[in-house]
Amino acid sequence: MTETQRAASAQLTAPGRWPGRALRIGGAGLLAATGAIHLDLYLTGYRSIPTIGWLFLLQVIAAFGLAGLVAVSASRLASAAGAGFALATLGGYLLSVWIGLFGFTEVRTTAGIVAGVLEVAAFAVLAVATLVSGPRTEPEGPRPGLAGRLAARLPAAGAGPVAAIAGISVLALVLLGAAAASAGGQGPAAAGGLKTATIGGVRVLTSSRGLTLYWFAPDTPTSSACTGSCAAYWPPVKGPAAAAVALPGKLGTITRSDGSLQATYNGHPLYTYIADTAPGQARGNNINLNGGLWHEVTVR
Repeated sequence: MTETQRAASAQLTAPGRWPGRALRIGGAGLLAATGAIHLDLYLTGYRSIPTIGWLFLLQVIAAFGLAGLVAVSASRLASAAGAGFALATLGGYLLSVWIGLFGFTEVRTTAGIVAGVLEVAAFAVLAVATLVSGPRTEPEGPRPGLAGRLAARLPAAGAGPVAAIAGISVLALVLLGAAAASAGGQGPAAAGGLKTATIGGVRVLTSSRGLTLYWFAPDTPTSSACTGSCAAYWPPVKGPAAAAVALPGKLGTITRSDGSLQATYNGHPLYTYIADTAPGQARGNNINLNGGLWHEVTVR
């Protein structure tokens, strides 16, 4: 190893470097975790939602890219960019819950709440990393531990920025909690008087609002395999249901695992899809999500 390489290695492993480095690695891990959650959501439903699907994919790419950059770079700019990205991602979630984005309104899911908490944590960690990064003069005497060195650096960064980070983090958590409480889960879709509509040259069954109804391949005539988060994206149709038009098939009901009744048609439990925001849409047809294939309910 040359003298230059030794000097560079000593600089990277110097005690004063470790507080910022540990925070950057932790923040990078949090960013990667949010990217993984968004990737799972993208693959299990959001990819079929116009505009929102592309935004989710962009978030995944940016989250993993920034995570890698933050982990290997000592740049304050990289840490600041990661903190800002985490906060912006959380802001997009809050907007989609409260007012909707591009015609889509988010529902409350465990994945969304967990992602929000991780985004707040990523912001806080990377914002602090931005403050403590950079060369510092180590005091004389016994070398303090990592926590001690971090505590020594925060006062040097100034009380104002530290208080601002803490305040923003607490406010973000409060807003996330309020959004989760106000969003509510996507409850069963009201059956009303079922109708039919022609979509893409095919006559399909719709709800009273004109939304396309679907059946799930893993279901049986007596049970639904779509529960938990699946039912948040594919709201079951309440049963019993009546028909506003003459139907060649048979309407019925099943009892779901939570004790509620779900409408069926020709032995298939019925669902709507949150990506269908208006009549005439069938974005859930023939897609493989949440453990199986989904099909629009055809009427012949």
